Amino acid sequence: MNLISDEWLPVIRASGKKDKIAPWQIAEMDDPVIELNAPRPDFQGALYQFLIGLLQTCFAPEDSDEWVEYWKTPPDIRLLQTRFMNVASAFRIECGDEFPALPVFMQEPYLVAEEKKEISGLLIDAPGDKTIRENLDHFIKRNNVVNICKACAVTALFTLQINAPAGGVGHRVGLRGGGPLTTLILPTEETTLWCKLWLNVLDIDNYVNGIEQPTQDVFPWMGKVRISDKGGVDTRPEDAHPLQAYWGMPRRIKLIPSEAAHGTCDLCGVHDSKLIKDYFTRNYGINYVGEWVHPLTPYRFDAKKKNPPLSVKGQKGGLGYRHWVSLVLAHSDDADSVAKIVKIYMSQRAREIGSQRVARLWCFGYDMENMKARCWYDHTLPLFHLDSAQRDNVLSWASDLINAAWDVTKNLRGQVKAAWFRRPGDVKGDMSALVQEFWEKSEPVFYQLLEQLTNFPGDQRLVPAIIYAEWLTKLQTLAYNLFDAWALNGTAEDLDMKRIIAARNELKSKLNGSKPMKALIAKANIGKGGKNAANTTVSLP
Repeated sequence: MNLISDEWLPVIRASGKKDKIAPWQIAEMDDPVIELNAPRPDFQGALYQFLIGLLQTCFAPEDSDEWVEYWKTPPDIRLLQTRFMNVASAFRIECGDEFPALPVFMQEPYLVAEEKKEISGLLIDAPGDKTIRENLDHFIKRNNVVNICKACAVTALFTLQINAPAGGVGHRVGLRGGGPLTTLILPTEETTLWCKLWLNVLDIDNYVNGIEQPTQDVFPWMGKVRISDKGGVDTRPEDAHPLQAYWGMPRRIKLIPSEAAHGTCDLCGVHDSKLIKDYFTRNYGINYVGEWVHPLTPYRFDAKKKNPPLSVKGQKGGLGYRHWVSLVLAHSDDADSVAKIVKIYMSQRAREIGSQRVARLWCFGYDMENMKARCWYDHTLPLFHLDSAQRDNVLSWASDLINAAWDVTKNLRGQVKAAWFRRPGDVKGDMSALVQEFWEKSEPVFYQLLEQLTNFPGDQRLVPAIIYAEWLTKLQTLAYNLFDAWALNGTAEDLDMKRIIAARNELKSKLNGSKPMKALIAKANIGKGGKNAANTTVSLP
């Protein structure tokens, strides 16, 4: 099987037909493909990255003009097929006995295996050996996935290699670190898969040239793997082509096809005459260190330049509007910075496409706790067409709103505990459900106000006081409502109304007196009488 020439990608066409295609067929115009149809959400995100990486590697546009040309009119599929077939030798997934050491996609074909594992071990959320030994696989059970087809096996392999979390001694994390967050640009309206993918391909002027033939510095499995044991080497950006960011291979793995195994795939339900049950693995594969930056992931940069960039990871509680600024607008070289593809869209492509709001940001990734996958998160955030002055204004204004919301969550959590317990500081417990409810209930209003903020002209540095005032009212009202519901209905050592009233009064004091809330009140231009003194804007100091 070859991942370039064979039809293996599960898709849905405009007619509603579910089909399998080869990668170069993504640009077909006769009953076009509108979406991928992977059996798992992490596979869906991985297959998007597989196709984006393939386009970036083999079909990167020369400049923004060529990018816009293909945005309006997809390329002829014969041209796409020719470009992709140039690298087909890097996309085999198995080799025969006659040529056992031919390159195999993201595998080490000559691997001398020390460890044979069940194929379910490729799934990031599968229970680990320790979990199974201690009989702790309560939620995701063992033996649910025993046999999988070749297409699902290679998708699982790719998903693991690009997201690889910590896996024990010498089992390396991915090029972006373990469990990175991926952010992709998607159109707001339903359109073809081609448009969805093309929005995430950089032109050569903004990135690097593609390649015409497969090489080891792009596809690390095309030669001897760079081992990172005691006598081995680390792999820095200068040791490889920048495109290896899309094809990183930290894990040493070899799939083991079984002639005897045939039947139905436990993941996608498709019958395959040659299922895969096991794989070989060894530790000390490629160890990516240094200044690696993946174009589809946001990073935090060290202001003192002492530490390499740190990719943003999936995190407990998921994603929401509280992350909007850091994932959409942050662009500092010494602090948070959005993914390169987001930066290019916001600064250039939104204008080239010529629509006020043509896209949304799809954010996804695992929340990992070392080797344990706690949750898969998948969220979309709105994107807007802003000029540079508007971006600066909205960055400042939205940060004010979000910072105030963070302050409210801290004080709300603290005062609910104070209402429940005589000595709240001595009580440990998870208050994340309360905090999550706050974020979820305040999110619709935030996005309504955010859209209003994006309509303010960029040539005037004015604070939209009426929007600040509306946000202030929403935060305070929601905080009081949640406090009342949780304080009276939560589990406590005893129900003490005097303590509850004291905690509510303290919450009121903090909702008006904390530094972030005072700043919000000042910019809302609310006087001592509690009324908004201006219904439009006030000048920035």
